[in-house]
Amino acid sequence: MEICETIKQLIEKTIMENGYILDEVLYIKEEGQMFLRIVIDKEGNIDIEDCITVTKLIDPIIDEADPISENYIMDVCSKEKGCE
Repeated sequence: MEICETIKQLIEKTIMENGYILDEVLYIKEEGQMFLRIVIDKEGNIDIEDCITVTKLIDPIIDEADPISENYIMDVCSKEKGCE
């Protein structure tokens, strides 16, 4: 199974239960570094606090499942503002 689909299955329920929408999961290489990019949405605007909240919700789930063997940076961001 593709890594993005695996991550989506691990975290989507938790994200939805907390009032967010999982818009997209990307696992991409940028400037030599791998990024696990989680793009979220919700009714209204997403702000930095939402990104922090979702990071705290999903980080333990991903850590426990440990589906990615290489080093990566997890980036939770909003669809409208994009990811950095």
